[in-house]
Amino acid sequence: MPHILVAGRIHDAGVERLRNAPGVTFDLIEEVSTESYAPLLDKADGLLIRTQPMTAGEVELGKNLKVVSRHGVGYDSVDVKALNERGIPLAIVGDVNSCSVAEHTLMMMLAVAKQALHHDTGVRSGDWGCRNAFSAVELAGRTLLLLGFGRIGQGVAKLALPFGMHVAVYDPFQSDDFIREQGCTPVASIDTSLPDADFLSVHMPLKDGKPLIGQPELARMKASAIIVNTARGGIIDERALSDALHAGRLGGAGLDVLVDEPPAVGDPLLDCPRLLLSPHVAGLTQEAAMRMSVAAVENILNCFSGDLDPALVVNAREVGFS
Repeated sequence: MPHILVAGRIHDAGVERLRNAPGVTFDLIEEVSTESYAPLLDKADGLLIRTQPMTAGEVELGKNLKVVSRHGVGYDSVDVKALNERGIPLAIVGDVNSCSVAEHTLMMMLAVAKQALHHDTGVRSGDWGCRNAFSAVELAGRTLLLLGFGRIGQGVAKLALPFGMHVAVYDPFQSDDFIREQGCTPVASIDTSLPDADFLSVHMPLKDGKPLIGQPELARMKASAIIVNTARGGIIDERALSDALHAGRLGGAGLDVLVDEPPAVGDPLLDCPRLLLSPHVAGLTQEAAMRMSVAAVENILNCFSGDLDPALVVNAREVGFS
């Protein structure tokens, strides 16, 4: 009888799916931390993991592990090499949260552009005169540069176009014709496109652990530009972004993802002006959380029944999974 460890709270729909699954048992850990789930790995045949790290050490603790299922699509925090050495497939969910992330991206663009936090603070503190700064800007007529044009990038474009935005897209894996068919303009280079961008939104994976947007890239952008990252922490150099915001060299930014989650007390980002932060929740709407929890559970159950879709296994080739 397979035993499943759910490392971190998931939507009740996923838990209910486990309860109704014949022939399995499970442990559910509410806390999202390595310390909370590591002691239970030794008896787990399958692991459903949230955003906490899974290093080679945790992989070694899971002596009976047959499958790991991520509650999401990213897996930067999982040591895939260690799983490969054990022949353990790592499954991700399919397209369950692209709508939620796209909406969150547009929300951040609007909130920063309209100075929502600044005006809210002004009203609450009695500074009604903050309205006279005329600091809010419109999205209409502005250029949005999307880095990455997968499901989420396409979703952002569909939301931004009706606002009257010009959407430019950099994605070397999408054809120019496809990008144009979506009403957007393909661009061949990030560097040459940065000076024209009023808004920049990142929807690409972190590559080689290096920031895609660092100090040189930020220096090429308009001082009024607004940057949003709902993809992966580290894609934008946080120190360079903090310096640019403090120096007034950027119009603002919105970050849903950070290098360190949660950020440490005293992190310079927490004191940045014109910066909107959210705790990695872009994909955690009620609807997406429900779909994601069920999909993550189904991946594990399907693995044990021999029905796991190889397209959802990120290391399928390495572990001989088909």
